[in-house]
Amino acid sequence: MNFYIKQKIFSWGDQFFIYDQNGNERYRVKGEVFSFGKKLHLYSMTGREEAFIEQKLLTFLPKYTVSRQGTKVAEIVKEFTFFKQAYTVNGLGWSVKGDFFDHSYEVSDSAGRTLAAVSKEWFTLGDAYELSLSDGVDEIAVLAVCLVIDACIEAQNN
Repeated sequence: MNFYIKQKIFSWGDQFFIYDQNGNERYRVKGEVFSFGKKLHLYSMTGREEAFIEQKLLTFLPKYTVSRQGTKVAEIVKEFTFFKQAYTVNGLGWSVKGDFFDHSYEVSDSAGRTLAAVSKEWFTLGDAYELSLSDGVDEIAVLAVCLVIDACIEAQNN
């Protein structure tokens, strides 16, 4: 299944819309405006919060937690590397590697199986990403990982 993440450009705080391959809106992401650190809420179209993403402050490298229904399910940590960026998704046993400057990367499990491939759509107004998910993958978890990496890239560019 493919998903498309599109950032709303003229908004107060972070807002993203997530569409399926048929163009149907599936999820919305809203950021908290007045908070210390990045905080994002991923909502289904019924208004139910599917995931909450929170940046941990005062860490050497960027670190985010992902919670679902109030329970922490993952911690995404940017790894300390010299030449290529990499992220580890603790709690799920995933890793994320690729060319983050080019916004092209893959999410893999501990066995090396590719769970999702992410690429940026370049000629769009605002940030837009295409996610290609493997069958049976937890789409909420992959979407949360992609949102964290987007937040890390945005912070690095600012």
